[in-house]
Amino acid sequence: MKKKITTAFLALIVTTGAIANTEPVEKTVNVKESTITWTGKKVLGQHTGTINLKSGTLEMDGDQLVGGSFVVDMTTIAVTDLKAGEGKEKLEGHLNSADFFDTTNHSEATFVITEVAKSGNGYSVVGDLTIKGITLPTKVNMTIENGVATTVFNVDRTKYGVRYGSASFFDNLKDNAISDNFELAVSLTL
Repeated sequence: MKKKITTAFLALIVTTGAIANTEPVEKTVNVKESTITWTGKKVLGQHTGTINLKSGTLEMDGDQLVGGSFVVDMTTIAVTDLKAGEGKEKLEGHLNSADFFDTTNHSEATFVITEVAKSGNGYSVVGDLTIKGITLPTKVNMTIENGVATTVFNVDRTKYGVRYGSASFFDNLKDNAISDNFELAVSLTL
């Protein structure tokens, strides 16, 4: 009887040790199938567009998200609500200029996950978001279903030095004021 208990105890220790020693698996995001869309609002309307993901990984422990990091190619900012020859090129040029994202000097933005907590059907994720060389903690809610991670969140552009047209910094803008926040809708395919 003592031998059976000892054998069972040893089996439990070995099994527990094997479970405790599992390492998270880094899953590469398929950048061609992933999308990032943006919406920027102003007093008299809004504009929409896309930005390309350059690279990304999600770290999974079994089926649980535990980390990840992403690089966005800021030089790919595109406007989707305007047609060529009808303001599209002008707005894209302005968004790439020093007035906005200064993509000549800041060609990439990054998001590095620093904390993950299970929340309802998804995750509460905190990460370091870097835009124009400025890094700030950002909290997003993320879900992962059928190999696709999704989130929608707002970014206060003025915290990253993007103040053009902000009523928070300039007076008398009236109908030309642009919202400080822009929305990002992200879909990451694994």
